Amino acid sequence: MITTKTSEEIEILKEGGHRHAFILGELAKKAAVGVSTQELEDLARELIKEGGGTPAFLNYTPRGAKRPYPAALNVSINDEIVHGIPNEDPKILQDGDVVSLDLGLVHQGMITDSAITVGVGDISEEDRKMILHCQEALSIGIKAARGGGKVGDISSAIEVFVRPLGYGIPDGLAGHGVGYKVHEEPFVPNEGAKGKGELLRPGMVLAIEPMITLGSSRIVLSGDGYTYKTADGSRAAHFEHTIVITDGEAIILTK
Repeated sequence: MITTKTSEEIEILKEGGHRHAFILGELAKKAAVGVSTQELEDLARELIKEGGGTPAFLNYTPRGAKRPYPAALNVSINDEIVHGIPNEDPKILQDGDVVSLDLGLVHQGMITDSAITVGVGDISEEDRKMILHCQEALSIGIKAARGGGKVGDISSAIEVFVRPLGYGIPDGLAGHGVGYKVHEEPFVPNEGAKGKGELLRPGMVLAIEPMITLGSSRIVLSGDGYTYKTADGSRAAHFEHTIVITDGEAIILTK
């Protein structure tokens, strides 16, 4: 069932989103050559606790998963698109790595979801452009999210921008409703037809999250049961904001 949030709940989400953005910013600063994914996980937990929140992802079991997610943070490196586990077989960040940091935060019972992709050290020009284009795709998708429109308006806007640039759009990975739960309806794909899909109503809270690859759209699930990788080993980028639908421009909660 698709829900809308009350004005009081949206105010809580705004405050949580502000805290969320701060935490992601601090994690981005920490993502440097020689830092381990375990250190990023530890910092995420510390900052969440300091802000009075709780991790939304820790011990969450999404549909189809065989076990709860064991961390507060997703850290996905290079060919890992999403859901990389930072505290099982931790990795050391290397010069030239492309790293996605994806965090879910619970503040006063309401959930926000946001992700950024950063380059570690001296990254290639190709990777730099991919990161910038993925971030721009998120902005374009958000601009298309207006009350009275359809979910397909968001999907189409992202796809129309991304496809001509030659990027792959990972199969089956998409945005979603959020707020009461980590994943709510509706499903918000990163490709689709304008004017199709569910009606966008003021008060709906969505996590819009374009993901793009330097190669094909095919994906594979790692043996850990969570980490999705590109099937061809190409690098990927991922950006995400939690937004509120209004009669006009959407409000970005995690900015």
